[in-house]
Amino acid sequence: MILAAWLAASVLVGLDVVDADAGRPLAGRRVGLVSHAASVTADGRHAVDVLRARGVTVVRLFAPEHGLRGAAAAGEGVASGRDAASGLPVVSLYGARRKPRAEDLRGLDALVVDLQDAGVRFYTYESTLLLCLDAAAEAGLELVVLDRPNPLGGERVAGPVSERPAGFLSMAPGPLLHGLTLGELARLANASRPRPARLTVVPMRSWRRGTTWADTGRAWIPPSPNLRSPDAALAYPGVALLEATNVSEGRGTDAPFLKLGAPWLAGWTPASAPGFAFEPVRFTPEAPEPKLRGMACLGVAVRVVDATQADPWRLGLSLLLSLRQRPEFAWLRDGAALDTLLGTDRLRKGIDAGLDSDALVAADREAVAAFRARRAVFLLY
Repeated sequence: MILAAWLAASVLVGLDVVDADAGRPLAGRRVGLVSHAASVTADGRHAVDVLRARGVTVVRLFAPEHGLRGAAAAGEGVASGRDAASGLPVVSLYGARRKPRAEDLRGLDALVVDLQDAGVRFYTYESTLLLCLDAAAEAGLELVVLDRPNPLGGERVAGPVSERPAGFLSMAPGPLLHGLTLGELARLANASRPRPARLTVVPMRSWRRGTTWADTGRAWIPPSPNLRSPDAALAYPGVALLEATNVSEGRGTDAPFLKLGAPWLAGWTPASAPGFAFEPVRFTPEAPEPKLRGMACLGVAVRVVDATQADPWRLGLSLLLSLRQRPEFAWLRDGAALDTLLGTDRLRKGIDAGLDSDALVAADREAVAAFRARRAVFLLY
């Protein structure tokens, strides 16, 4: 009774809905499943086990970045093989190939995607979804997305729109923070495909656009090794921009994306950002962090003080603008690293030209407004 009452008060993700609906719309079908460590029900059962228990024949698994069980480090290749826990064959989508081949989809009735996203374009699960969408369309196969919350909520839409040919880090449409769930993103992207896929989205129940993660009633399961808490997810879109600089974003510490610094940042405090606060910190990045590994760093710890008001894009701008004033600061690869991350060089050039955060936000305002209008018809919540 206690568990039933708790579930009734919680957001039910697409996987929970399939479970509650006796496996519909997948029962009796042969499917491939794209999943990871966070592909679980509210009570912690993995998608593989839930689907099998509900009469779905899971033929093979597909592994995105970090692998099926979330153990692979960022950027580390994922091998194909066999999943020890389920005994099923595994096709890597983060190795030599990142898109399912026709032979990978042969014999399936549907390709099912159940991934917890982070709500920011350079988080690679979005690109994996879109490549699966295209592969399903080419194979004449139905793509089924089991929807999950955007941990940033559905109203944070900010940052630049990609201006470059879609690489794996900038494949999703719209601004860097798009405010969509993966199901909504699939709907929007599919509508503009020359060859749309047969797309089904199993929507969540009780999720609202303004919902913070704490309001979902769900435990946080890290979708990747370094995204360890809802607070880290809120800070991630801003702090992760430091990956393109000679400053540590906290990888290799006990709080990735909530600590940042460098050996030369003594006495530094960035300008404030809505919903966040900073505290001085010392840390030493360790393996597997390659940047500044073993070096004592000075910097700040990022603390979320108001999740409803937190503005991760303003956070990122505050950090970059402040760091750019330090003589020791450098863009990695002469700025190409940030340009690749964002899909445009406009932000880097604006910062180098001395624009302030208001001007940088204003530069994206028209594109953000146009995207909000475009996405409206595809929203599910």
